[in-house]
Amino acid sequence: MKMIKVNEWQQEQERLDMVTEKLRSAIVEIEPEVVGLRDQVTDFRKRFWEEVSINTSTHEDFEEAFYSIRQQEALLSERERSHQQRMQRLKSMKRLLPSPYFGRIDFQEDGISFSEHIYIGVSSFVDVDGLSFLVYDWRTPIASMYYDYSPGASAYETPGGRVEGEMTLKRQYHIGDGQLKRVFDTSVTIGDELLQQVLAQGANSQMKSIVATIQKEQNAIIRNDKTRMLIVQGAAGSGKTSAALQRAAYLLYKHRDKLKADQIVLFSPNPMFNSYVSTVLPELGEENMQQTTIQEYLVYWLGSTLQLESPFEQIEYILTSSSSPECEARRSGIHYKASEVFLHALQQYAVWLGKEGMLFRGIHFQDRELIAAEEIQLQFYSYDNTIRLANRVALLQEWILKRLATLERKEQKAHWVQDELDYLDNEQYAEAYRELLKKYQQEEEVVLHMNEQLLDDYGQFLGKEQHEEHNVDFAMQEIEELLRKMIVSGHYKQLRNDVKRFKFIDVIGLYDQLFSDEAAYRNMTNETTVPEQWTEICKQTKEKLSRLELFYEDAAPFLCLKECVEGTRRNTNVRHVFVDEGQDYSPFQFYFLKQLFPRASMTVLGDFSQAIFPQATNLSEEDSPLIKLYGQDETNLIRLVRSYRSTREIVEFTKALLPSEEIVPFERSDQKPHLIKVSGSAERAERMIEHLAELRAEGFESIAVITKTAAESREAYELLNSQSSETLRLITKDTLTFEKGTMVIPAYLAKGVEFDAVLIYDASSHVYDRESERKLFYTACTRAMHRLLLYTTGEWTPFIQSLDPNLYEVEG
Repeated sequence: MKMIKVNEWQQEQERLDMVTEKLRSAIVEIEPEVVGLRDQVTDFRKRFWEEVSINTSTHEDFEEAFYSIRQQEALLSERERSHQQRMQRLKSMKRLLPSPYFGRIDFQEDGISFSEHIYIGVSSFVDVDGLSFLVYDWRTPIASMYYDYSPGASAYETPGGRVEGEMTLKRQYHIGDGQLKRVFDTSVTIGDELLQQVLAQGANSQMKSIVATIQKEQNAIIRNDKTRMLIVQGAAGSGKTSAALQRAAYLLYKHRDKLKADQIVLFSPNPMFNSYVSTVLPELGEENMQQTTIQEYLVYWLGSTLQLESPFEQIEYILTSSSSPECEARRSGIHYKASEVFLHALQQYAVWLGKEGMLFRGIHFQDRELIAAEEIQLQFYSYDNTIRLANRVALLQEWILKRLATLERKEQKAHWVQDELDYLDNEQYAEAYRELLKKYQQEEEVVLHMNEQLLDDYGQFLGKEQHEEHNVDFAMQEIEELLRKMIVSGHYKQLRNDVKRFKFIDVIGLYDQLFSDEAAYRNMTNETTVPEQWTEICKQTKEKLSRLELFYEDAAPFLCLKECVEGTRRNTNVRHVFVDEGQDYSPFQFYFLKQLFPRASMTVLGDFSQAIFPQATNLSEEDSPLIKLYGQDETNLIRLVRSYRSTREIVEFTKALLPSEEIVPFERSDQKPHLIKVSGSAERAERMIEHLAELRAEGFESIAVITKTAAESREAYELLNSQSSETLRLITKDTLTFEKGTMVIPAYLAKGVEFDAVLIYDASSHVYDRESERKLFYTACTRAMHRLLLYTTGEWTPFIQSLDPNLYEVEG
């Protein structure tokens, strides 16, 4: 990387001034248009019905009114579209104004005698002639060379084919408020000095766009739009989540004619993370995609029948449980229920249910059994057993609805219907009469005349004047029959809805039935082996179900069984699914997501070194369930080993916690991690308060006190908050927003987020003593960008005791 000459600097500043002036002029020109179109749209909406002539006297009048409405609708849509387009253009230009571009390449295409100057920014800006690009959007095909090539032979892909040539210059800019701050010529994607500046900045309350500092390996993730399953196994701080968000922006740009933001779903590790990443796409001029968590989706599909344990409640149990047989059985059950073996067992169970064992609920109404469960089961097994289970259930559903229709007609003669009829008011009679008119208005004109007579008769009945009694009786007979039908239909509506929602199937009973004795389980599933603690696993599962509750590890298997029986629910609108912290998902959950979004490509981001949940899936092994899910040909695995988040000293420290992992630190130096040993909780609080004040004085605005569990977080928060003038914020699983400041947070909620400084509240062997907690400890330490401080009141955790002492500084 080298600085440019003085005369080149002057030329670049002049060019920047020119682009800035053109941006300002374009903004001044388009703002009145935007305001004018907005006012037009608002006014049009107010006057919409004034411009429409409504007359339905004849068929021709009705048709004319219909087309009048359609015409006004089209005019309104056209103005709204024009307003939206200009508004987007205005926002784009305002985003460019402070820093119109961050990079430049000079490219000479083969067979062309001149070199083109390509300036690259967060969006495109075209000169007034409509042809000359003053700035190219970073997502354009030609801009890809900036990320993928050094000066020399280079190429880019277009819809029309590959374009080859020579890159004669690659230049990077740091621009602020329309002024050049730094300009470098470089032979690599992003020069170290520019990246150093970006990484040296403090952590923010929202993740930042990285388009100016995208690395070559990240660009491969962003522009991959052919693979059905893209797996990104990245070290902590490698920028995998940032690259994924830029990937979403790239997909929306490239496929803007057929892909909308609401057709992309991001599954985040927790609700707070949604807040953390919520500004990235809007910064790039795109609408935000759908953001949710797997917990929210599981709860939605389970409905209100079962209360689902959260993944955070599950991990709290694992982190705080003892080594008792009950706890060991729960851990064993979590692993088994997350496995491909259990998925296969469920599929075999569905085959068995096609022959025997289906459980149904009878259809009841007013303490009466209309259709017995035994009758439903008999009907189900009367169908051809070669028909798929879900299709046979659909046939059964249709049969039950027909039986209900027959029973409903008979029910109209029941005594309780007469009782309700006696208590109806005039408005309900009037409603019935209006329904009667609708029926007759579909018939011949002579019947329409009779309707007029009926209307007159009904007026007499309400007391407006006397009429002949036989006409009143005729009207009342028709109305009463209709009212009986309406009364019964209203009561049977819930029964019909329940049948349509498959409530005649006892799905909870079917799942409970799986956890019988070992011999029954083997018979139902053809499984040859089960966990040693199977009896205790069954006991725990059945006890939970008896309270209409569900362990977190049971949610995906339960839903898979439900769909085997009832048929698969599909969302065919979603085209791209992003899963962050994918290593914490079970194979079952990935299977569920694939079933739910059959037309979607999937991007899974994760780091198996941070697999802190017990049902973790290895993303990078050749036999990974993810590779099996879509097949080798449809799967692409990209590994990111360079860590950009933390200083070299912090990366070397954390890397040593997992010596088998390949992690390359970025050359940005600062202090080594500090280990502080104290005599007790009071001294620890005192020292932490001192350190927090020092970190604030250094300018660090985002600081986290990270604990192991939620209970430890509450303890740390109360202790520090009672002795400090520092404003602290306690983060829980229900926290929805991520903000700057000093926070106290459990390690499992800090995943995916970064802080200027991290204070590990208790790094003792008393807290982190099990080997299974090594990755949790690693995850907590890797949240730090610039400073890492660790405290203990006793012996250090074995993870630290085994480290080279040169990796840290010790304070007394």
